[in-house]
Parts: sequence; structure tokens; C-alpha cells
Amino acid sequence: MDTMLESRPQTQQRSSHNGQETSLWSSGFGMKLEAVTPFLGKYRPFVGRCCQTCTPKSWESLFHRSITDLGFCSVILVKEENTRFRGWLVRRLCYFLWSLEQHIPPCQDAPQKIMESTGVQNLLSGRAPGGAGEGQTPDLVKKEVQRLLGHFQAPRRPFLLRLFSWALLWFLNRLFLNVQLHKGQMKMVHKATQAGSPLVLLSTHKSLLDGILLPFALLSQGLGVLRVAWDPHACSPALRALLRNLGGLFLPPETNLSLDSSEGVLARAVVHAAMEQLLVSGEPLLIFLEEPPGAPRPRLSALGQAWLGLVVQAVQTGIVPDATLVPVAVTYDLVPDAPCDTHHASLPLGLWTGALAVLRRLRSCWGCSHKVCVRVHLAQPFSLQEYTINARSCWGGRQTLEYLLQPIVLGQCTVVPDTEKEQEWTPITGPLLALKEEDQLLVRRLSRHVLNASVASSAVMSTAIMATLLLFKHSKGVVLSQLLGDFSWLTEETLLRGFDVGFSGQLRCLAQHTLSLLRAHVVLLRVHQGDLVVVPRPGPGLTHLARLSAELLPAFLSEAVGACAVRGLLAGRVPPEGPWELQGIELLSQNELYRQILLLLHLLPQDLLLLQPCQSSYCYCQEVLDRLIQCGLLVAEETPGSRPACDTGRQRLSAKLLWKPSGDFTDSDSDDFKEAEGRYFRLSQQSRCPDFFLFLCRLLSPLLKTFAQAAAFLHQGQLPDTESGYMEQLLQFLQATAQEEGIFECADPNLAISAIWTFRDLGVLQQTMSPEGPQLHLSPTFASRENQDKLEQFIRQFICS
Repeated sequence: MDTMLESRPQTQQRSSHNGQETSLWSSGFGMKLEAVTPFLGKYRPFVGRCCQTCTPKSWESLFHRSITDLGFCSVILVKEENTRFRGWLVRRLCYFLWSLEQHIPPCQDAPQKIMESTGVQNLLSGRAPGGAGEGQTPDLVKKEVQRLLGHFQAPRRPFLLRLFSWALLWFLNRLFLNVQLHKGQMKMVHKATQAGSPLVLLSTHKSLLDGILLPFALLSQGLGVLRVAWDPHACSPALRALLRNLGGLFLPPETNLSLDSSEGVLARAVVHAAMEQLLVSGEPLLIFLEEPPGAPRPRLSALGQAWLGLVVQAVQTGIVPDATLVPVAVTYDLVPDAPCDTHHASLPLGLWTGALAVLRRLRSCWGCSHKVCVRVHLAQPFSLQEYTINARSCWGGRQTLEYLLQPIVLGQCTVVPDTEKEQEWTPITGPLLALKEEDQLLVRRLSRHVLNASVASSAVMSTAIMATLLLFKHSKGVVLSQLLGDFSWLTEETLLRGFDVGFSGQLRCLAQHTLSLLRAHVVLLRVHQGDLVVVPRPGPGLTHLARLSAELLPAFLSEAVGACAVRGLLAGRVPPEGPWELQGIELLSQNELYRQILLLLHLLPQDLLLLQPCQSSYCYCQEVLDRLIQCGLLVAEETPGSRPACDTGRQRLSAKLLWKPSGDFTDSDSDDFKEAEGRYFRLSQQSRCPDFFLFLCRLLSPLLKTFAQAAAFLHQGQLPDTESGYMEQLLQFLQATAQEEGIFECADPNLAISAIWTFRDLGVLQQTMSPEGPQLHLSPTFASRENQDKLEQFIRQFICS
């Protein structure tokens, strides 16, 4: 496999004489270091398989082991060989010639077909609610339908698409080092399109550039022109007009009106008809299921769920027999357009503002060797019809967080209820409200399932690994030689957990590339031995490192949850500052571990965990326990008089185990479940375990510390107040605490709003309506300082200092 960093060796050499900073690099990176072999070739896991429980047929039919060896390609690497022509002039015009050769399907007469559709004709004839006959003439309704269609979409302009593709290719080559795509993943998608079902790509949303980069990447691979579902609030009118001509789609604002509004009914009927025509035509559609970075919002996008609801409704009504869903993700070393503050993040992007931003970016990248690497991930496609049939059987009853956790926090109960947590922070918008309640639940859980698959298939970039090491393992600074060793160790641990990494090459080149991208947040100091010391720059830059490190958390989430749960279990027995040998003496029963893991799972937000709806919390508890055993942190302890856990010779298979439901694993290994409940574990006494245990606990520390500080702030906050007003109060308190204690990773608006929403679900805060809008106030239960202290103590038991 071609490495990502050896494609620009001359650029790196030219940057080797740029002042004092470069002299530091040369003094430290001149050491003889070997290449890191696990980064290369066959050691990479192939990620992105679909769920075998919900979509077993898709899991088997749309995958073949041979595609795992196809390797990567850079979609922005266009040369003379990518065109039909040869010669010195072609080498200079290859970008333009390549854009002319791209296959762009002819523009269909979609508006006329939409006007002739059954739904629109029913509106014009008055047979459908919201149409003619309700105080409006057919001509007025027809004009309104045409206006809504003009807002929804516009005919594609092939010449504009080719011109834009040429300009975008030129721009991306100056902005990024490469944009990697796995050929095997692309082959899976091409194979799925042969079935004839419309293709719907459901993506994460790390940058506004995703909506331009993904269509370009897939057009270059022969998938055609994507229809991109954009957020109308993120773009100015002029930018919306340009994006429509490039294939963009925008929901009219009338679709969010109430269900009894005639304008809302008409707008939703037109959008349904337009979506049906789009799916019948077979044009691929791109929907963003995740909110873009910026202003604090729920992770799952309400607009993305509304678009997905339109697709689900079209399949269920039989307009198209099925749809093929493809989880997609884009990961960057550094997000190019990360907003500086929430005010600028909430403003719509104008056409001229975007053009000026592009020019400024080009100016900063001119002659600069610190370019960003990008990975595009396409997970295994699966059938929407198959998921709809199989997923409903996995649904069970759910309860609120207040019912599950509040009695335990207050000490009124010790037993965790045997039910799942219901926690939805994403509001339901107009198009989704028009669906049945059962279909709304289907869309919500499908979107969470797909987002879980997208995150699981995302590669971990080098900046995420470096930020994690500097923030949670070497916060006081580290010698470069040791940092390189830890970088190699953490990369191998990530690969062993089935997650891919978005880089390869020699270790010293990777470190130089990564630290140069993080140069605004780290300090390099030269020591007399000729080595370098890398120190995280104290201050608000730690918040940026914490956001980068969050990209690594999914790979270690199970172990991190387990380590914090063990910390909570030992909190009442052993002092936190006690020696590791003293903590290893304590016996930890399986029942206690299950209970503690469940408590932490209920406390952590669903937007962080992204658990698959088909997986119960108790199955996840067993997975967490298995991971702790596999990584060597826990060892089984044989109690006196008990049969060894590995002795299976005397185990009998009872008649009650011959037939069991497929999802029931409670008694799969013994005919006596009480024996499994009686198992005990100890913390391993291996020399590497204390540091690894502390590292895992620290991965969740920014969120848990924010929750604990939010609990301590309850008696200081000025309530009642609006949600945004109280968030500003809490954020000011977090920033003041960060200045005093140096924990800047907690001073994050996204963590602050997560704490407020969690406390609202827990019953700590209550929301009431007032003439000024929704107001938050402290619930009577937590008005007393004693209960506030209980909440803070409950949270702090999971934090390892």
C-alpha cells in the first residue's frame, strides 16, 4: 500500500531550513528509527461490516474476502494516465481534461414528472388535503407547487458541474496531502448498485466541506452525480442557488409548520412527491445524519432524520421496492473549517464569504508543507427492507433516566431496573411528525444504528493518537523518543481492536507530520542530550486537543467504561491514592461489576455511547467485562471449593438450554446461572496494568469531570433561566475553574450542554413553559444541598484522579 506521507518527500526536504523551529526538528528527528511495520498492508483490519443481527443477508451477499486486499487510492491524484490523451500539454491540462471525461447523466425532466405524479395531481384536483378546493384555485395551487419545487431542487447544469469539478480538484490538491479511499469499499458499493435499488448514503458531518468532497470523490469513482441534502440554515440564498444547480436539495421551510397547517400539508406533499421521483430515477442521495461541528446541538441531526424518514416512507408505501443504505464517514487530520466560536458557527455561510475563505486558505497553504490527510470511508451497504423486517423484533420497553438512576443516586434503592434507557435529545421536525409513531421510532433507531456503523468504520488519524497521548498520558511533557514509542504502542492497540488508522509510513515522518499540524498547541524544547521534549501548551489549546482525542474514544470505549466502573467499585473500599497492589487484593464479583457498568452506561449520554438498538445493555456489560479480561486488566479468581472456570468436562447441557431465543445469552455456558453470577475477579498485577488502567479512566475524564462540576454548580446557578442562558452560566464557571485548576479540556460548550441535558433527563433540572419561552429551574428533589452533594459524589466515584 502506498504510504500517505512519502508522496511529498521533496516538500518536506524544502521545509528543512525554515528558521529555529526547523532546527529543533532536525536535532530531534535525526535519530535512526525503524519503520513501524504494523501500519502497513495486511495488518490493517477491514472495517465497516454491516450488522449481522439486523441484516444477515446483506452481511453475507455484499461482501467477499478478496476485496480486503485491493488497497487504497487517492481520489485527488489525477495524472496523464487518468485521461485518454498523452503528451506534455496533457500533463499540464490533465485536471481539465479529466473533468471533461467524467460521466454526468443527462438531465431528466424531473419537474414535469413531479407535476404529473399522483400526489401532486390529487393536490391540484382537490382530492388531497391542503390542495385546491380549500379557498384556493387550481392555478394558485399549481404556482405554489412550482415555487416549492424550485426551492427543493433545480435542474443540474452539466457544464457548471464540470467546471466546478475542475476547480475543486485544483483546490483540493493545494489544501490536502491526499484523500484516501479504499478500493474494496468502493467495489462493495458498485456491487450494491447492480441490484437496481436506489442508493442512499448516510454520512457523518465533520466539516461543511463534506458536502462537496464526498460527491467529488464518488463522481471520480464512477458512481454518478450525488444529490446532497443540505441544511438551508447553513447557506445564504446565493449559495443555495449555486448548490441547487450542482445537485443540492433543500427542504422548504413550510415543511416544519404544524400538522394542521394547510401550507405545511401542501409543502410536505410536494416534498414527498419530489423524493419519490428522485428515488424512482435511481439517482444516489447523500444525507448527513450528524450535526456539523459548531454550536452546541444534539449529535443526531433532526434534518437528517427528516430526510431519512422520507426515504423510509417511500419504501413502505411501495413507491420503490427497496433502498440500499451505505454508512459513510470522512475523517481529517485537522478539520479545515473548524469554527472559532459558537456565534460564527451559527451564522449561514454566504457565497462571497465562502470564496474569501477559500482564497485565505489558499494563501496560507501556498508553499506550506503542513497539509492535511483525509480518509473517506464507505461501510458495507445493506437493505432498508431487510432492516425494517428484522429490527422491530429487537425492540423492547424503555424507561427514562429519572426512573432508572435517580433513586440510586439518592440512596433510596440499590437495584438497577431491568430495562433499557430511553434518551432522545434530537427534536422531531415537521416531515418526521407526519409519520406514524412506530415509523418515527424506526427512523430514530435506524439513524442511530447507521451512525454507529459510520463511526466504527472511521479511521483514527495520527493527530487523534498524538493528542490523546499528550493530554492523558504525558500532560506534563515527554521526551520525543518515548513519545514515538508510545505512538507506536497506541497505534497497535487501536489496530488490535478492529479499528483502522488513517496513516502509514516511517515513525519519525509520522511524528514530524503530526506535531507540525499541532504546532499551535504544543511546545518543543531542546535538551542538552540532543533530544526534544514535547509539552502540551497550557491554556485553552487543551480544549482543542480534547476534541481531537475524542476521535480515538470509540476504539477504547468499552475498556474505558469498564475501567471507570472498576474505579467506582473500588472507591468505597480502597483510597484512590492507594498503591496498585492494595487495590489488586480486592475481590470484584461479576454481579457488582455488572451493576457498576450499568450505572455508568445510564449516566453517559447516548450521543456518546451510540449503542446499537439491537444490543441490550446487559449484552454490552458482558462485552465490557470480556474486553477487560482480554486486555489483561482483570483476571479470574477461583474461589475455594468452586469448580475452575476453565473446567468444562463436567458441565452438562440441560434440556432447558436446547432451545433458546437467539438474543438470550444469559445462560449459554452453564445449566446453573448462579454459578456464573458467583465468579470473582481481581485487578492484574502485571507491571503495565496501572498505567494502562489510569489511561483508560482518563479517556472519559473530560465528560465526567464536566458532569461533576455541573453538579457542584447547582447551588451557584441563577435559576430559573433559559437553556442557553444557563449554559452560558455553566460555561463561565467551567472556564473559571479551568483557570484555577488547569483542566481546560472541560471548558467546552458541547460538554456543558450535555451536562444540562443529562441533568434534565435525570430530574435534577425541570423545564417549564413561560411567555419568554422554555425555562429551566431546579427540581424540588435537588433543591437541598444534601442531594446535590449526593449527585456530585455519585459522579466522582467514576473519576480516577
